[in-house]
Amino acid sequence: MPGLTIRPAAECRYDAVSLGEVMLRLDPGEGRIRTTRQFRVWEGGGEYNVARGLRRAFGLRTAAVTALADNEVGRLVEDCMLTGGVDTSLVRWMPHDGVGRAVRNGLNFTERGFGVRGAVGVSDRGHTAAAQLRPGDVDWDDLFGRLGVRWLHTGGIFAALSDSAAEVTLEAVTSAKRHGTVVSYDLNYRPSLWQTFGGLAGAREVNRRIAPHVDVMIGNEGHFTACLDIAVPDAGTEPPVGGSFAAMVARATAEHPNFAVIAATRRTEHSATVNDWGAVAWSAGTGPVSATQRDGLEILDRVGGGDSFASGLVFGLLTGLPLQTAVEYGAAHGALAMTTPGDTTMVTEADVEKLVRNGGAGADR
Repeated sequence: MPGLTIRPAAECRYDAVSLGEVMLRLDPGEGRIRTTRQFRVWEGGGEYNVARGLRRAFGLRTAAVTALADNEVGRLVEDCMLTGGVDTSLVRWMPHDGVGRAVRNGLNFTERGFGVRGAVGVSDRGHTAAAQLRPGDVDWDDLFGRLGVRWLHTGGIFAALSDSAAEVTLEAVTSAKRHGTVVSYDLNYRPSLWQTFGGLAGAREVNRRIAPHVDVMIGNEGHFTACLDIAVPDAGTEPPVGGSFAAMVARATAEHPNFAVIAATRRTEHSATVNDWGAVAWSAGTGPVSATQRDGLEILDRVGGGDSFASGLVFGLLTGLPLQTAVEYGAAHGALAMTTPGDTTMVTEADVEKLVRNGGAGADR
């Protein structure tokens, strides 16, 4: 991929590592959080979902850098991660005080929504172990240098959790670049996360410090405006927004020439269960490219669709596919991931390739 120098697989233990919080998702199925009497559970997290997709769907060697409180809930999250095939040896375990006054595991209650009833998320992630990670807790030079990592993925959700999480993110991307590891970052602007952490000004201050160390930046016009103060015509501070992708790229790369690839999903929501879905990407060598547009896409569970887009895109770039093909993999993987429950992918590389080849939804027998 022009503009990206990727370390050989033979000299690295991991193809990709994520940095971010992994929460326990509690899902009431077709019902409501406020009335349910039972939940199904999965693990999930904006950054972690990408590593899991790269492992589970595409068979790459991945690990997650995170922290968990050492109690039964934390061990349940670990068990889910192990089921997903993600290496948990980089998890930092924090002692639990028996009550959770000092450290907890994050919970995410999520309704899928249906028709005119939109999806609803209720996060319970105060005082979590991941938010309390501090600079120096992870030996990044050992990870990226001695062990070797080809790709690091992190993002604005983790960076928004606390002052120390922002500093850990900066520490990680700085070390990654020092050792030749490609860095991808999903801006993933969530106003609710930043409202007690400096608001819009806080988001910009943190993300503008991280951006110079990023090779592959993911986010739509609204995210770029909110997080990096990149002024784009018609772009607001929250997605979804209008505006011009080409104009955003021109202004973003003028300020951050280190961006080798910029990518974004394109979603129009007609209802909770019917969306128009697509994606765009840019590199200096190819210019802007678009994935196949899927209008009227039927959605079972939209949460994690963007993360699955990111993992498909990263897979394509890691394996040397042209940008056009990589963005097709991303868009197809995101579309398929939204046909199953939970944040994380339940599809295979063969499923993705079939959809990329315009395969239909007929039964495979």
